[in-house]
Amino acid sequence: QIQVVESGGGLVQAGGSLRLSCAASGRTFSITATGWFRQAPGKGREFVAGVRGSGGIRVYADSVKGRFTISRDNAKNTVYLQMNNLKPEDTAVYYCAAGVTVSSLLQPGSYDYWGQGTQVTVSS
Repeated sequence: QIQVVESGGGLVQAGGSLRLSCAASGRTFSITATGWFRQAPGKGREFVAGVRGSGGIRVYADSVKGRFTISRDNAKNTVYLQMNNLKPEDTAVYYCAAGVTVSSLLQPGSYDYWGQGTQVTVSS
């Protein structure tokens, strides 16, 4: 089994920055991809960013390109989401997901393990 735990959310003003962390434990050697998703009130779960393998393949949603960066520290089994120039529309619960066989980084159904989420609130 694999467990993933997010941390780093909070309240920030527009234009500010936050770094989210996703720590994995258990059979982490089997993880081939990790993704970040978010869900705002009344909306569906939205892909934010994903990383495959050791970090050579990274994909971003158009809405966050140039502002968010996904990275991983294999020694710590942790994936980070650095979020800069945050906007009020980035307000959501952010979820980390890990997968063993991930056919598409963008699809929530491709992932096997999910964290409980961390709240990010951006005030205007």
